[in-house]
Amino acid sequence: MMRASVCGTLIAVVFLTSNFSATRAVAQQLPQPGPSAQPPQASPQPQRTPQPQATTAPLSPQMPQFSPQPSAPPQGAPRLPPPPQPAYLPKVPYVAPGYVAPPVRVPNVELIGVTQQPFVGLRLGDAITMGLTRNNDLAVAQSNRRIAGYQIVAARGAFDVRFMVQPNYSYSTQAPQNAFFAGPNFGPIVQQQFGVSTGINGVTPGGQQYSVTASGSRINNNTSINTFNPTYPTALGFNLTQPLFRGAYDNEPKRTLQLATINAQNSTAQALLSASNVLANVEDAYWDLVAAWRDVAIQEEALREARAQAASNARLARQGVSAPIDVLQSNTQVNVFQDNVFSALQNVARLQNQLKQLILSDPTDQLWLANLVPMSPVLQLPPEPTLADVVARALTNRPEIDQLRAARASADVNVTYAREQLKPQLDLQLGYTTNGFAGQAIPVQNIPFLESQIQQTITINELVAFVNKQLPPNKQIPFIVPQNQTPPGYLVGGLSQSLNNLANARFPVYQAGLQYSIPFGNHTAKANYAIAQEQVRQTEFNEASLIQRITAESRNALQAYRSARYRLIAARAAREASEKVLASENRRFRAGVSTTYFVLQRQLDVANNRGRELQAQTDLNKAVVELQRVTGSILRDNNLDASTIGSATYNR
Repeated sequence: MMRASVCGTLIAVVFLTSNFSATRAVAQQLPQPGPSAQPPQASPQPQRTPQPQATTAPLSPQMPQFSPQPSAPPQGAPRLPPPPQPAYLPKVPYVAPGYVAPPVRVPNVELIGVTQQPFVGLRLGDAITMGLTRNNDLAVAQSNRRIAGYQIVAARGAFDVRFMVQPNYSYSTQAPQNAFFAGPNFGPIVQQQFGVSTGINGVTPGGQQYSVTASGSRINNNTSINTFNPTYPTALGFNLTQPLFRGAYDNEPKRTLQLATINAQNSTAQALLSASNVLANVEDAYWDLVAAWRDVAIQEEALREARAQAASNARLARQGVSAPIDVLQSNTQVNVFQDNVFSALQNVARLQNQLKQLILSDPTDQLWLANLVPMSPVLQLPPEPTLADVVARALTNRPEIDQLRAARASADVNVTYAREQLKPQLDLQLGYTTNGFAGQAIPVQNIPFLESQIQQTITINELVAFVNKQLPPNKQIPFIVPQNQTPPGYLVGGLSQSLNNLANARFPVYQAGLQYSIPFGNHTAKANYAIAQEQVRQTEFNEASLIQRITAESRNALQAYRSARYRLIAARAAREASEKVLASENRRFRAGVSTTYFVLQRQLDVANNRGRELQAQTDLNKAVVELQRVTGSILRDNNLDASTIGSATYNR
């Protein structure tokens, strides 16, 4: 080893001497500026300017001294460019004068918030299942799906049959106005009513509005001219409104139901899209954690090799074979790799928390205390598909395509409804009502008006009979025939008789009508129709943009997959070559023909190339995941059902 060091020193001295001689010869041939330059000749030849005598003593007898004054340039030689102007440097303040970093104790290297031992193994399939069922974002997506389902139920509620019942009671007292509208002995009119009204009404998807109403009551009234008291009026009515123009084809309840159904489809697509992203994030985090643990192993292996080299250098230094600078260099390498180990452990902790955040929903879950270690091997590499196949599968399987279809369907529904609102409103209104009536008949002698009328009729007929006795037969005055004041039997009775009259349709009422209306100008409907048409155009633009984005993502994913495979091949070859170089350098070092610096450099190269290979393998795994996500096969490959998304969190 000493012989090798002496040989190396002699070689270095010879090398430096030859370099100085060569530099002096080159400097003598460089063009030098002079006070005056000769004009160029016809065929100029470079002339060597004689070197002036040195005015100062040489630095050493072994090293030649350059001339302090440059020689004049040869005739016709190009001049050297002027030296660059010095750049302006701003003034830098002197920050924290006298600051000295405080000493720092070596902290505990254990990971924060986890039980260090034992390690908890986690397979990729289990991580995916936990992510799909426990992720909070997917629980929100599942809740949105259920909300969309409830919105459909709410929209269908517009066609529910509405039942109505209204019992009522009233008591009123009115002042008498005349002999006909007065109570007994010209007293106040007192009316007391007990009744109930009931019915059903609703609308149909075709826009028809219907109603069926029924009512019955008992009325007590002491008016003098009443023939019945109490009375029992009843009624049963049917009404139908049929739109003929506006609302005949499309209407607001129907539109609301259609939009709610489309929104449910969109919410399912959104949930699948969220699940696809969560799946990709879980797999990426899983493979990143795999790489992080392997990086810890790589850095620890490099640290062990650096410590072994440092121990070897220290032993050689104690024996006087190695220089102390070699020990310092190897110790520096040890500290660098220790820093790398701590950084790798920090990355492990960060990625564990990132993965747990994706697969857990409860911050008090005991799995937060687990020191997770991935257990699954690397992904199986699928054969490289063609770009056309990737784009075709993406346009078929991606949830965004279902969202686009839902947006287009919503726009079409809005256009149809807006076009319907341009029509005038013309409604056919039909109605049929059957009435019933019955009451307790009041005796004639208890009706002052009828009693006086009968007495008047009797008195007049007596006078007519007296006059007719004095008249010839051909000039007899006819007698006044008294009207029948006894009500028919079907009107006499109680509530049952009134309902019987209603069922027999003794008192029907028929109604028919048309209602026409349209606003002058109809500007609101026209503007809404124009807005709906613009929304259709927006969906067309969004469709083109989505197809373009999916195509670009397909290109990038396929290129990333291909590049990742090539990078892995190159990184693996570089790692194998660097390991061989390190082994050779170690043999050279043991043979005394290498130095500590080169050994440490080779160790650093091996560690870096191992890290590059690990990163290339991780990037390849993530490229496979990205290719699955882009094509939409990540949902099919994991047998994803939209109803199970976030189920464990949602149903807890």
